[in-house]
Amino acid sequence: MAIDATAVPRECTRQVMVGSVAVGGGAPVSVQSMCTTPTSDVDATLAQIGRLADAGCEIIRVAVPNEAALDGFERICKQSPLPVVADIHFDHKLAIASAQRGAAALRVNPGNIGSFERVDAVIDAAGVAGIPIRIGVNAGSLHKDVDERQDLTLSQKLVASCASFVEHFESRGFKDIVLSAKAHSVSVTIETYRMLSERLPRYPLHVGVTEAGTLRQGTVKNCAAVGTLLEAGIGDTMRLSLTADPVEEVDVAWELLAALGMRRIRPELVSCPTCGRTQVGLIAMAEEVERRLRDVRKPISVAVMGCVVNGPGEARDADIGIACGKGSGLIFAGGKPLRKVAEEDLVDELFAEIEKLG
Repeated sequence: MAIDATAVPRECTRQVMVGSVAVGGGAPVSVQSMCTTPTSDVDATLAQIGRLADAGCEIIRVAVPNEAALDGFERICKQSPLPVVADIHFDHKLAIASAQRGAAALRVNPGNIGSFERVDAVIDAAGVAGIPIRIGVNAGSLHKDVDERQDLTLSQKLVASCASFVEHFESRGFKDIVLSAKAHSVSVTIETYRMLSERLPRYPLHVGVTEAGTLRQGTVKNCAAVGTLLEAGIGDTMRLSLTADPVEEVDVAWELLAALGMRRIRPELVSCPTCGRTQVGLIAMAEEVERRLRDVRKPISVAVMGCVVNGPGEARDADIGIACGKGSGLIFAGGKPLRKVAEEDLVDELFAEIEKLG
């Protein structure tokens, strides 16, 4: 079947189901994260999954590091509000057992899962369970045969590893595949996924920067790489890895999707950077609005503007907003000014109007 040359890459990938979540085939780009709790601590893991679900996470990955974790994993799968992906390294038997105990998908690492004979056993188990497999290649754990090749760049090594596994999976008649090929470098990540999208255009891509760092640096690196790819139509699902509370990963992912105009589940805050014309405490005001908007689940645009240069115009363009003057401001809704309010009452009055919005 020919690929439509006019379609963006994500519209051409083969759709797979991770539980009830569609990945690929033009489905909305889904947001993933991974639990940081011990899988053996079922209550803590489920509590974290609950917080992630509330934040908008749609698929959750859970580590299965050893056989002792399997009982907990099974209980988590049964009680989780999100489809659970088993994260497997080294021991193919853990992948088989996870498929049998309720995993919605498996993630295996070609660099350490072992021989193709072991891979075949995992493929068979996933086939029986009717679940997809993510072939998850990492720059830091490439298979020795690929890693030692001097004729390939790192991006080429990552793509070659994916391609060899895809070829083997296809030879076994298994096509419910998602691909990822992660590195900590922004430029390598972009180059790798562009190459993957060209070489293996039928398979959905899980995008992200691995080992991106703590909240600030990791956010910048992930948004630079993943934002570039998503804007080019590359990427069907994503995890923005951060050394932080995984809820932060989900928050950043949704902010990125919203900034690109792809998906929005919560308000957009439009606020000016302030300047010497500003005559209110705008930074504190904007931070308070941002904090209170975290509890609002409406895809609206909220403007907090500090002076008369662009303020009234931006406030009118937003669903609702504030345009400030000297010690006071105008509340706008639906493009029209409602009333003038003293600075100290502006935020409360703004949220009173937000509550009225559908």
